[in-house]
Amino acid sequence: MMQFSVLASGSTGNAFYVETTKHRLLVDVGLSGKQIEQLFQQIGRHVKDVTAILVTHEHSDHIKGLGVLARKYQLPIYANEKTWKAMEGLIGEIPTEQKFVFPIGAVRSFGDLDVESFGVSHDAAEPMFYVFHHEGKKLVLITDTGYVSDRMKGIIKCADVFVFESNHDVEMLRMGSYPWHIKRRILSDVGHVSNEDAALALADVIGDQTKRIYLAHLSQDNNMKELARMTVEQMLASKGFVIGEQFHLYDTDPKIPTKLAYV
Repeated sequence: MMQFSVLASGSTGNAFYVETTKHRLLVDVGLSGKQIEQLFQQIGRHVKDVTAILVTHEHSDHIKGLGVLARKYQLPIYANEKTWKAMEGLIGEIPTEQKFVFPIGAVRSFGDLDVESFGVSHDAAEPMFYVFHHEGKKLVLITDTGYVSDRMKGIIKCADVFVFESNHDVEMLRMGSYPWHIKRRILSDVGHVSNEDAALALADVIGDQTKRIYLAHLSQDNNMKELARMTVEQMLASKGFVIGEQFHLYDTDPKIPTKLAYV
């Protein structure tokens, strides 16, 4: 069976873990190596058992501890070519034998776990996220995108589990203290998905087998767990979805991992 945990999610750092009986993958290392080790302890796992690290893009809240962790445990790293180039000088020297290219729009098999990469719209070199397939089950991880296109929806639709960006409340962002150029970036097509846009996108991709949705990458300054959940719940309910019966909504946290759960 496939299990997963959102180890950390938010504007301060991101990391995601997924495992089968044969392989254990870590997606992004947006916290220090020590913090990642502590998060693994909280879910009863150890970094030394990780098969590989997958990278989504080069922003610091996704690669902060990548080099340190990979060197300490001699872990292979997978990223696309443009992301590898963008990470130069940011993660230190990585031995050649630990560097692997995972092209955008490709599928890589890690034993009994097939991982599909797909592009998103974000202000990074070539950002991409992942769909995990195992024994007919489908787990989607998608954050750090300014919008969810029809192409993305076609790739991620009908997943058993979604870990889905719900970054900001538009009014909180507009009324907040961020400089205008930062607000404009977040609200743009290469920024982040709002609570409202997350709900609208989810309404198009939820399937009969969808059981869990995790609202992820919430802004520390421009969102709140309760507000994100309420907004998404209300908008999905208005479209006829029955939250709590058809599927359940879950929070994520920048410091506390979600419980290890089966897909």
